[in-house]
Amino acid sequence: MDAETQDTSDERLISAALAGDDQSFAQLVTRHKRRIFGMAARFARNSDELDDICQEVFIKAYENLRSFRQDAPFEHWIMRIATRTCHDALRSRRRENSHDTLEDHSSELRDYAEEARQEAREARELLRWAMERLKPDEQLIITLLELEELTVREAAGLTGWSESNVKVRAHRARKALKQILGGT
Repeated sequence: MDAETQDTSDERLISAALAGDDQSFAQLVTRHKRRIFGMAARFARNSDELDDICQEVFIKAYENLRSFRQDAPFEHWIMRIATRTCHDALRSRRRENSHDTLEDHSSELRDYAEEARQEAREARELLRWAMERLKPDEQLIITLLELEELTVREAAGLTGWSESNVKVRAHRARKALKQILGGT
């Protein structure tokens, strides 16, 4: 389905959902869940947390569907909700884990390295370990720009930050990640 057909179809489904047709909203979820789950998977620690984050995204979208102005594609609007929900999850996790010690994390990292059978898995685990040590804003911007490969403009649109602010945050986040990984 091309973008224009999907936009038109999204508009039709949104109108029906607003008129009380829950099946239409379910079709919107089905249409966009792959993108939402793909993004949220980069933030979630496990499948339960992934399900929770995605469920929260779709609940927020359903509850706020009347606020969708249709001046941009629905996908952009729901991805913005997903971005904010993932950011909230990161901040919440940071508060929950604030009592953990560096020694606990080093032990976890050693366990991951021992279990890893492939070099790619070891690299993913190392990145996850380092990302968890970043501030939530830093995790978000690294994920959007480097892992999701969004442009600065797209990241600014999703976060609500200016493009200049995104660039500054990205620079600081990359510098912090480099320090965590032992770079100079």
